[in-house]
Amino acid sequence: MAIPKLLRRAGRAAAVLAVALAGCATQSAVAPQPGSRPALDATQLVRTPGFAAVVVRPGETLATLAESWLGDPSRAWEIAEYNGVADAAPGQELVVPLLPFRRGGLTQERYQTVPVLSYHQFAEKSTNRMTVSRENFEAQMRLLKEKGYRVVSFGQLLDFLEFRGQLPEKAVVITIDDGWRTAYDIAFPILRKYGYPATLFVYTQLITGGANTLSWDHVREMAAEGIDVQCHTISHRNLALPLAQESADQYFTAVAREITESTRAIEQNLGKRPTILAYPYGETNGLAIALLKQQGYRAAVTVTREANPFFASNFRLGRSMIFDDFDLARFEKNLVTSDRRALR
Repeated sequence: MAIPKLLRRAGRAAAVLAVALAGCATQSAVAPQPGSRPALDATQLVRTPGFAAVVVRPGETLATLAESWLGDPSRAWEIAEYNGVADAAPGQELVVPLLPFRRGGLTQERYQTVPVLSYHQFAEKSTNRMTVSRENFEAQMRLLKEKGYRVVSFGQLLDFLEFRGQLPEKAVVITIDDGWRTAYDIAFPILRKYGYPATLFVYTQLITGGANTLSWDHVREMAAEGIDVQCHTISHRNLALPLAQESADQYFTAVAREITESTRAIEQNLGKRPTILAYPYGETNGLAIALLKQQGYRAAVTVTREANPFFASNFRLGRSMIFDDFDLARFEKNLVTSDRRALR
């Protein structure tokens, strides 16, 4: 049996498969291990613990291959990126990576960075640069789809940073701060239209159900449909600075309260304890970080305009604030998904 062309394309990782292929002329398909996916016949499959080499059969797609081999059709991007293809065709030879092949987004040429976008207010027509119009938000979300960016959840980003999983090469995270009603009326339907996850950071004093603010019913509805609700403190005070005339003890108590009571309010209203915090004004210090860790938080975000590589600090993650006066070219400049400097 000739070594398929796909093994020559697959590079170092697929070289493992060549060992299995060498004995292919005298033995049948590699026997599946207990609990593994059913094996194809000998002309269609060679398997090692980390990879499976397959020939695509009629009716199969990247999504069906991902469902069969990886247990999740949404992981089709892993097969696509590993093989450098956009789709699958009958007779095509592909390698299905059964284990993560790009932990930390590291390759020989570059390392991956993950941009996190930050929004605040929305409107039918904007009146200030902090408020993004419906038209502009829709155009930005459409650009992500058309340019091949993949919106992932904040939890997926944290798994990436902690080397628990990998992300698509052009992964992007969307966040919305504060708790204004327009997040529900304008942003939420557009996110749902494109099937994008997002994280909503609420400061709990704002969740009043007023004419311009979210209610807890709104927040629960958004959470039920995939919006990840996380913490933005109680009152949106700057955690990094004591107030005028505030003693050291008073400052410590106030910062601790901002974290613990907002955490408790979200947990009581949603039945889920938040584990990510957005610093008001993007500012933090050692005290705030220590208190977050004490409360079991996994991460916190600033508004430093930089994307996040695998070595980013979980408690000082960067975000790019998106303003209404950004045209699409300027918006796309915030979507930095790799650093091509060679690792030395």
